[in-house]
Amino acid sequence: MRKITVSDYTLKELCGKNGSQLLFREKLSVSMAIARYGADVIELPPVRKAKEDAVVYKTISESVKGVRIALPVGSTVEGVETAAECIRSAEHPVLQVSLPVSTVQMEYMYRLKGDKMVALIKTLVEKCRSYSEEVEFEALDATRADFPFLIECINAASSSGATCVSVSDDSGEMMSDEFASFVSEIKKNTTLPLIVKVSDHLSMGVSDALFALKSGADGIKCSTTGTDALSTDSLASALQAKGDKIGVRSGLKFTEIHSDIEALLKSMQKNDSKDEGRSGVDGVVFLDASSTVEDVAEAVKSLGYDLGADDEKKVYDAVRRLTEKKSSIGGKELEAVIASSAMQVPATYTLKSYVSTISNMVNAVSNVTLEDENGTLVGVATGDGPIDSAFKAIETCIGHHYELDDFQIQAVTEGKEALGSALVRLRSSGRLYSGNGLSTDICGASIRAYVNALNKIAYEEGHNR
Repeated sequence: MRKITVSDYTLKELCGKNGSQLLFREKLSVSMAIARYGADVIELPPVRKAKEDAVVYKTISESVKGVRIALPVGSTVEGVETAAECIRSAEHPVLQVSLPVSTVQMEYMYRLKGDKMVALIKTLVEKCRSYSEEVEFEALDATRADFPFLIECINAASSSGATCVSVSDDSGEMMSDEFASFVSEIKKNTTLPLIVKVSDHLSMGVSDALFALKSGADGIKCSTTGTDALSTDSLASALQAKGDKIGVRSGLKFTEIHSDIEALLKSMQKNDSKDEGRSGVDGVVFLDASSTVEDVAEAVKSLGYDLGADDEKKVYDAVRRLTEKKSSIGGKELEAVIASSAMQVPATYTLKSYVSTISNMVNAVSNVTLEDENGTLVGVATGDGPIDSAFKAIETCIGHHYELDDFQIQAVTEGKEALGSALVRLRSSGRLYSGNGLSTDICGASIRAYVNALNKIAYEEGHNR
């Protein structure tokens, strides 16, 4: 019985849909889940932001074992070098040359005629082979290509060092028997392993895949998500039911597909709804000692802040000091830098005292006392916990509610008397204001962080009034 290759492009689908909102830890978790449920190849999305993607892809390459890690190289020699460096540490790196072979896509997307496309394929495949032992030529929109030209492209890739070829049915309009004949004809004209990517546009993805395998295809591409993608779940079910009949088997583990991926996708959907409208840089290392003022300013904006030039310079200086002590920093660390360095203003409100009580019988109650230029402000409120009730008590003091955009707490020292750090992000008139606080009492750190952010709002809005 023939063992087929299963190439999973879930990450491409997720990043195509969510863009930068897919967090680093989610990309790593999805990659590990794909490896656990038995796919042979993990296809990574193209490199978009070289510095950020390099860190993510290198981590995936070093952490995920037992599978091939494939990465598209784009359409330039420089792209080949970037992609090769990103997955260099993988056990089995695969560089993908993914180019269209149909006339309409060649001319529309690349403005290239057939002879120029063949030359580009040769150049990129040869360059890829100088970096990697495995190179895949992916013929995009292959079913709408002139067949002799498709074979010319495949043979050009083969003679230049490609180790496998894949053909993509982007239109998804071929009947299963037509697709089977298409695959058979390609197999007659190449000795390279042939992987097929079918479309489920007309709900024929599983049928097309089985017919293609029966006709000699050496592997199938699939994804756990995507409107027109062949479902990994459906492919596993089909092979379990009909694999013996057509003489093929795969390494897919049906149970793991359900238990791992479904939980991950649900988790990411929750994060998407929670963080809608924000760029998800949380956890991604993207600033280091080589970062410029412009790099830092772009990262600050990606977090949702709109700082003036002076505050951007303060944040940049603080980042430089921090990266002298550690190689690089990520989103949460940058948040803390912004909270402690940007918009340091005179205190409109000063925290005088607070008392919070909590019980398993009644809601938490907090009493907070602030002081401003007019005297003492006292607020009392109940809430779902001591921090929630304290924030509401502060709102009672000032007589205004601000949207709480984000709230983070963590221990910054160890031991029973560990210092707690809190970060609060408040939104007012569309702008974000962050404050941080330190205390051995995490409730106190949270209140101080809230008041810190509140002072920035009061100063800014009073200054602009």
